[in-house]
Amino acid sequence: MRLRTILLVLSLLAFLSASVGGFLFYATLRSDAITDAERRAVSRLAMIHKNIDAFLSENVKPVETLAGLKELRLRLIYRDDKKIQQQTNQILDHFQISLKTDVCYLMDQTGLTVASSNRNAKDSFVGKNFSFRPYFKQAFKTPPATYLALGTTSKRRGVYFSYPVHDEVNGHILGVAVIKTPIENIEKELGTMTGEMVMVTDPHGVIFISTRKDWLYHVLEPLSSHEKDKIGRSRQFGEGPWNWVGLTIHNNNSAIDKENQAYLFHQKDLIAYPGWKVLHLQNLKTIADSVSRPLIRIIGPVILALCFLIGTAVFFLYRRASSELIGRRNAEVALRESEERYRSLYHDTPAMLHSIDDKGKLISISDYWTEAMGYSREEVIGKPLTDFFTPESRIYAQKTVFPAFFNTGFCKDVPYRFIKKDGKVIDVLLSAVAVRDKKDKIIRSLAVSVDVTERKKAEEALRGAKEQLSRYSKDLERQVKERTREITSILKYTPDVVYIKDLQGCYLLINRRYEEIIGQSVDSIRGSKDIDIFPPETAALRMSNDQGVIDQGRPLQVEEQFQHSDELHVYLSVKFPLYDESGAITGMCNISTDITAEKKARDQLRRLSAGVMADHEAERAAIARELHDELGQVLTALRMDSAWMADRLKQTDYEASLRAGAMRDLIDKNIEDVRGLAIRLRPGILDDLGLVDALEWLTTDFEKRTEITSVFEHESVPTLINTVSTAIYRITQEALTNVGRHAGADHVTVRFLKNNRHLTLAVFDDGQGFSMESLAQAEGLGIVGMQERASLVGGTLKVTSAPGQGTRIDLTIPLSEQEDNPL
Repeated sequence: MRLRTILLVLSLLAFLSASVGGFLFYATLRSDAITDAERRAVSRLAMIHKNIDAFLSENVKPVETLAGLKELRLRLIYRDDKKIQQQTNQILDHFQISLKTDVCYLMDQTGLTVASSNRNAKDSFVGKNFSFRPYFKQAFKTPPATYLALGTTSKRRGVYFSYPVHDEVNGHILGVAVIKTPIENIEKELGTMTGEMVMVTDPHGVIFISTRKDWLYHVLEPLSSHEKDKIGRSRQFGEGPWNWVGLTIHNNNSAIDKENQAYLFHQKDLIAYPGWKVLHLQNLKTIADSVSRPLIRIIGPVILALCFLIGTAVFFLYRRASSELIGRRNAEVALRESEERYRSLYHDTPAMLHSIDDKGKLISISDYWTEAMGYSREEVIGKPLTDFFTPESRIYAQKTVFPAFFNTGFCKDVPYRFIKKDGKVIDVLLSAVAVRDKKDKIIRSLAVSVDVTERKKAEEALRGAKEQLSRYSKDLERQVKERTREITSILKYTPDVVYIKDLQGCYLLINRRYEEIIGQSVDSIRGSKDIDIFPPETAALRMSNDQGVIDQGRPLQVEEQFQHSDELHVYLSVKFPLYDESGAITGMCNISTDITAEKKARDQLRRLSAGVMADHEAERAAIARELHDELGQVLTALRMDSAWMADRLKQTDYEASLRAGAMRDLIDKNIEDVRGLAIRLRPGILDDLGLVDALEWLTTDFEKRTEITSVFEHESVPTLINTVSTAIYRITQEALTNVGRHAGADHVTVRFLKNNRHLTLAVFDDGQGFSMESLAQAEGLGIVGMQERASLVGGTLKVTSAPGQGTRIDLTIPLSEQEDNPL
């Protein structure tokens, strides 16, 4: 009975504990979610503010450049000159298209629009007077001028950038050049998340930019009739009525709309537009739902199951207690071992880590830094980092890198040269991020230096190999030219094989070289056929080639083999028909050049090129592994530390906890950047899972990075050697890069198939295409590199394109018998 009572009490206590714990758990989760949302809202607002600020100032320089063009000045002076009018229109059209703006136009001193890129549109600005606009008036006082307003003619929101056009002789202002950029461009870039709203308001609180369209031209606070009349007279935001959105803003960064929806509220001033603000609102209900919905979905079934299992669980509680205690002790031992491994990993990571203060002095270094440089901590801490640079690196750092870093708080892959304690010089690539205080002042840096001394040596060796290859290629070209000059004259003692046959394939004439090869004289061979001289298989091939020239009536170039006394030689045979005076074919002529030595040289050159490319791929793989295994592990370790600090400081120093959380997020981004760079250098999926999976990953990654719809189609293909797989992957990678850079396409397809005894790869898009006549002059499409890779694996590459019809690249590679094993 006592045992039953104890079990009942334990069951009740367990149920109450689970209920209370669930409530406390939900409350904690909700509080943490709101806190995290607050932090993310601040970061999000800062990022949006930066993007909007950049957008609102991006055309300041272009409008100044436009106003300085001679043609615009002449247009304002010579109003009726047709040629100048045409030149001005072309310039305005060019700026409008290049800058992807709404319209570019030119006004005279009175504000009358004399030229515009929308001159042919229904809402053309030409002939319209905009002298009442502040951007026109301000251009005469303190150019450049910018202005945010709703267009009086186009009824479209825009940012107006204006700059005066000066007389070149006396400096007087002749007129004003204006560039208008549509506001819709920046609203597309805002990309708000669930429950988020972003707005931009003028000094009166009028909402001019908003992700919530029904709030446009409304106000944050009710306006008086006088204020509404003032806004209406300015004609900046149309005709009103500028109603209140019903939003009540509190001082504690919160707001409530007229539907009693609560929001986190943050705002930030636009520096270049006094009184204008960027507002960010995050729906608290969305934040709460993100916690409660998953919790309810999980807790509901759990509570039902808990009621059923509590009695059984208590019954076995005592029996399991001892085993649980043993397991816990084992877990604690394992945890201590894991901590030791982590500590060892951090200290033994082969990467040079250091931090400097705002004066450039070292305040911390890693164990590997001291080991790599040969100094002790006491010899380094407190000294300027530049004391360990070479003179050239020191000047570069002080004049270029440090000013830029302390301005932006970021630098990446900066090349430095360090001097070790023993006097040796090492090359490094340094990347760093800044740590700021509450006043946004940089107080220290977090930097990683990667030793690239060996890599630079390898690059020098690669350059030497390329120079050697270039010299060899020039020498080979010289030999080919000499051979070409030799075969231009078919003389009596030419080393080429020359013969003539009649329509029946009987020999009429052979030269001395042919006599030496077959061991017969011209008199004895005249009237004979190939079947009378060569083995049946060789004779059939020669007769087929020769008869094809006669039947088709066109030249033919093929490779043929002649058995010499020493070895089998390869000849390049040029066959062409012979005609009589009436144009009828009377026979055919063959000129065969011994290209055995040239083929060997080309094979040697191909092998050399293949070796260089293989070394290049190996170097890329090594760099990818170094980034992933070394820098990736260091960043992971730093991420774990920052997460630990954020959790540990949450209760004691909340501001420090937020700072540690921000540092953790920054490290997460760097981890993703390092991982992406390593994958692009040498995707591990190509070596681990094979070519098909690598191509599928490549197209998916390309679609994510470029937002171009990418489709990968394939069938079962044979297992390929590494050289062929790498060539196909790099050709596909280069083709997709060309699509992203040059095509302007919306869709690209990658098709990899097996066709009979060949592999075929096709990459085609629906972009703008280009003229095939301009392909030879193209310098940036990488076509030569793709053709070289195709040649190295015995394949052929074909490029097809036309203006407005997209581009297609086709790769064909023959298969050998031993490769015909489906994946």
